[in-house]
Amino acid sequence: MKKRYEYIAVFHYDDDGISISFPDLPGCLPCAQTTEEAMKNAKEAMGLHLWGMEQDDEPIPDPTPIDKIHLEKNEVPVLIEVFMPTIRDKMKTRYVKKTLSLPAWLASKADEEGVNFSKVFQSALMDYLDVNSDERKRA
Repeated sequence: MKKRYEYIAVFHYDDDGISISFPDLPGCLPCAQTTEEAMKNAKEAMGLHLWGMEQDDEPIPDPTPIDKIHLEKNEVPVLIEVFMPTIRDKMKTRYVKKTLSLPAWLASKADEEGVNFSKVFQSALMDYLDVNSDERKRA
């Protein structure tokens, strides 16, 4: 897997904001109100889009040269670069919601004691799976 990707984003300026497209990444369509926000949103959207493509084992296209990109009125090409190790790490360590059930009397007692259910569940699951401290740091 590559560490860095660079693609041209096309910023389309309109009265109601900036729409962004990536000619090489169909479906990656962030938007923004300001150029600064557009730069940030384009980078984030491109990184997440590419991460999703990696997860789905989809082929990652080669970037189209800037002189081959057709622009309309009010459109500006912007080179966007993402560093994938940071995005991969962020996605790996993100939190996901899980629903669990327990007896009402136990939930009530835990609530009375101010138990942090997420923390207890994480600790118990790591103990159950025998995840050592080195694995916890890498996860």
